[in-house]
Amino acid sequence: MPNMAVNLGGIKMRNPLNTASGTFGNGIQFEGFYDVGATLGAITCKGVAAEAWDGNPVPRLAEIPGAIMNSVGLQNPGVKGFVERYGDYLSGLREKGCQVICQIAGHSIDEYVQATQLFEELAPFASGFEVNISCPNIAAGGAAMGATPQAAAEVMAAVRSHTTRPVIVKMAPHDVAEIGRALESAGADALSLINTIPGMSIDVNTRRSRLARATAGVSGPAIHAIAVRMVWECARAVKIPLCGIGGVASGADAAEMILAGATAVSIGTANLYDPTCAPRILAELEQWAQEQGASDINELIGAFEC
Repeated sequence: MPNMAVNLGGIKMRNPLNTASGTFGNGIQFEGFYDVGATLGAITCKGVAAEAWDGNPVPRLAEIPGAIMNSVGLQNPGVKGFVERYGDYLSGLREKGCQVICQIAGHSIDEYVQATQLFEELAPFASGFEVNISCPNIAAGGAAMGATPQAAAEVMAAVRSHTTRPVIVKMAPHDVAEIGRALESAGADALSLINTIPGMSIDVNTRRSRLARATAGVSGPAIHAIAVRMVWECARAVKIPLCGIGGVASGADAAEMILAGATAVSIGTANLYDPTCAPRILAELEQWAQEQGASDINELIGAFEC
């Protein structure tokens, strides 16, 4: 079989498969389905802030054709609570060779910095950090922290100054080339894209949203083609590696991301409706790479021909 090992900005993964934050818990929830530590190249834990967040009111999830909508609101126990609850398990994953990426959330630059400092102190098991710049900036009236190249770079630079571990940035689905270049210049080691796409779903009988909030993030197979296009656009704009996210449910879906320029691929919504999907997707991806005549999966990164 081809060599499947990849390097995502300093995070050395034994294979390209990662998990998208928020769709995989923190790994332990899936141990009843397969051996997480022996299967995945990495997991990305659910987003965590310096202090606990309650998240949004329920209902938070709704199923629509080809996709799921969510407005969870990054409910989390704070860094200290996260480490107390999952630290031993995540240390065990590292020992098995599965890299652990901890996601950092915040509503302000100070909150990102505080969370980074706490992770540095309390989480030796973290292989690196993913910074979620889609969080609303309370001081700016709710606009996403990474809505502009300048704002995104400011968050990245602040986090970069407080850790030497690899830093990945989770990007919103807009202006990915321009914002990606700004993040690269600010010190990002890698980028992950895309995050969910804002949408609405209205119950025509009640005339109300199917969720507690009017809008929510759309994820799943329905957004896959959009995500592949954005990975391709970003790959042409930056030199740092990318992790492709969006509707990956098969080896062919993962292969598309890799051909478009992704070094690693995250499984997201598929975990929710097929919690056993990761081993199958990995086997399909390995078979595809072999059929392509590649001795190394890295030979196929960005190999798309138009």
